[in-house]
Amino acid sequence: MKNGFWPRWTLKTEGTIMPDERLPMGQTLVVGLQHVVAMFGSTVLAPILMGFNPNVAILFSGIATLLFFAVVRGRVPSYLGSSFAFIGPVLTTAGTGPDANIALALGGIIAAGVVYALIGVIVQVVGHRWVERVMPPVVTGAIVAAIGLVLAPIAISTASGISPTTPDGDNFSRWVALVTVLAIGATAVYAPGSLRRLPILIGGAFGYFFYYVLTNIGGLGPAIDFTKVAEASWFGAPVFTAPVFSWRAVTLIAPVAIILVAENLGHIKAIGAMTGRNYDSYLGRAFIGDGIATILSGACGGTGVTTYAENMGVMAVTRIYSTLIFVVAAVLALILGFSPKFGAVILTIPTPVLGGLSVVVFGLIAATAGRIWVENNVSFSNPRNLITVAVTLILGAGNFKLSVFGFTLEGIGTATFGAIILYHFLRGFSEKKQPAF
Repeated sequence: MKNGFWPRWTLKTEGTIMPDERLPMGQTLVVGLQHVVAMFGSTVLAPILMGFNPNVAILFSGIATLLFFAVVRGRVPSYLGSSFAFIGPVLTTAGTGPDANIALALGGIIAAGVVYALIGVIVQVVGHRWVERVMPPVVTGAIVAAIGLVLAPIAISTASGISPTTPDGDNFSRWVALVTVLAIGATAVYAPGSLRRLPILIGGAFGYFFYYVLTNIGGLGPAIDFTKVAEASWFGAPVFTAPVFSWRAVTLIAPVAIILVAENLGHIKAIGAMTGRNYDSYLGRAFIGDGIATILSGACGGTGVTTYAENMGVMAVTRIYSTLIFVVAAVLALILGFSPKFGAVILTIPTPVLGGLSVVVFGLIAATAGRIWVENNVSFSNPRNLITVAVTLILGAGNFKLSVFGFTLEGIGTATFGAIILYHFLRGFSEKKQPAF
């Protein structure tokens, strides 16, 4: 890796393109567009599920990526998009439907960003080894699984068409949701080539088309209303929302910073493995950049952000790791963010289709825990690991609430801190008898 604040860019046209190398302009634009497509489904889905403005989320994903690029000195290839780790705490804080208090959730998102950035400062000063010791794979996996389980009731409710007017839901919604789920699975398994990397986007589009045929053409349900799409202008500033701060929102959402640390840590390690370079020295900067980006996004009505595995997958397939690619992707996201018509199209996505997407995405969040445990050889024959995971899952899934010094921790908060505290408490008693992994 070359010295200096910014990389000394080298033009390269074939083979593996490293982070400090660049492609010709035409190829750079095409690959940058591919990264926009890769991040699009998840970056838009997360704000819709939380009740946020999708234009604002897309806009700040671009801003966050540019900010991250600057903080890591243009060395670490990464795209930052909406984090799903915030969905559970945000919905618990803000509520759902037209009466959701998004401003209240934004205050908590900013608090999470502050905690995240402070962790980055500490890592930058004292090193990163302590992060891996405090949050070993068994702990991070348990927390991730708990988040997925917390979101399960929300996914089923949305997929079933449950609302104040239909408390029991309806079969039409359930069938549309199931078709969407099947389309996502079929895309991930059977689609040719790089299309397999876009199951959420393609599967969601199929579910949308299926719903349109049944309703707008077949008359079997509420038709999609395109009136607002026709009325929306092509370009214009999105609607921003100012945050409101409350201790309950802060204590509920701030612990998500720990999840973001784990996600970013895994991203840095994965990029290092793919490129054959060690990026551990940039961990502190990566945390700081992601934290500041989350603060800025929350301050203007956007979601919390994180490094995206989808884009990491694109890099693995293309073997193109040039950080300039992500500058192009970020600029394209900024353009989309300033298109009200784009936002209006996104808001026409039918609720049952969102339900199907939620079932898959929330399930994948929980299932990610298994991958973390397998890849890190976590042994569940060790009672410390087994008990830590078991308790964490139930605390999260059951939304266990606990008041501490006047603050109330719920679901995600108790699961997060419970996993960390319980693991190290049991480790203190068992490490002389049980081999540490």
